[in-house]
Amino acid sequence: MSNKLDPKSDPRQFVVHQIRIKGHLGSEWADWFGGLTVTLEEGGDTLLTGPVADQAALHGLLRKVRDLGMPLISVNRVQVGQSDGRDAQE
Repeated sequence: MSNKLDPKSDPRQFVVHQIRIKGHLGSEWADWFGGLTVTLEEGGDTLLTGPVADQAALHGLLRKVRDLGMPLISVNRVQVGQSDGRDAQE
């Protein structure tokens, strides 16, 4: 295993993530989640989508989901322009 950085990736570029939680949140929660887009889905789930700076920021968002007491369904890293929620292929 190599410790070399991938020269094609820019560490300053944000990665878009989708966090799916059980239950509906109001759009007023977008500010608390760092400006992520709050999408209410049929079936009662909420999808939080937006750029996340790094792993520490992602863990901070997941901590907020935990603090709300809402069940976490999934966390996906998505490619820009990908809107169907599938995992990014790397």
